[in-house]
Amino acid sequence: MRGGDREAEFREYLLADRTRLMRTALLLTAGDVHTAEDLVQTACTRVYVHWHRIKHEGAGPYAHRILVNAFLDERRRAGRHPEVVTAETLEPRLTDGPDQTDTLAIRDALLDLAPRQRAVLVLRYFQDLDVATCARILECTEGTVKSQTAKALKRLKDLMSEETDRKTGSG
Repeated sequence: MRGGDREAEFREYLLADRTRLMRTALLLTAGDVHTAEDLVQTACTRVYVHWHRIKHEGAGPYAHRILVNAFLDERRRAGRHPEVVTAETLEPRLTDGPDQTDTLAIRDALLDLAPRQRAVLVLRYFQDLDVATCARILECTEGTVKSQTAKALKRLKDLMSEETDRKTGSG
């Protein structure tokens, strides 16, 4: 295959999937745009390097697995602390959306989840992937995906309850 064909195929894939990759990365990083962009760049670079091997198998699942693994690796590094999320929006809202305070509370709660639990919630509920696909991406069993999902949802609920109690001054 000529280099131009490879680049054209990769460019076509990237135009189709980059927005979804970025959305996933933003959710994984709880809105940290810079880290999300770094994760997407890492995933896209690795997809490009292995394009000849993966283009027929489906680059999308491969790219998402790389993205999640890069996120988990980033969180494992010693001394790495998440950046503080500010009240700035990622993009201007043209319609009425969720309350900004609630959005920030959810982001803060996501930051308090263990990275693997956050990854499971993003894949299951924001990417709408089934348990089997999540297990393949995270390279674990379906049972692990289910248990991590249950633990993450419980923790998220507890964190949001604490936030509500803090706001109302009760508890």
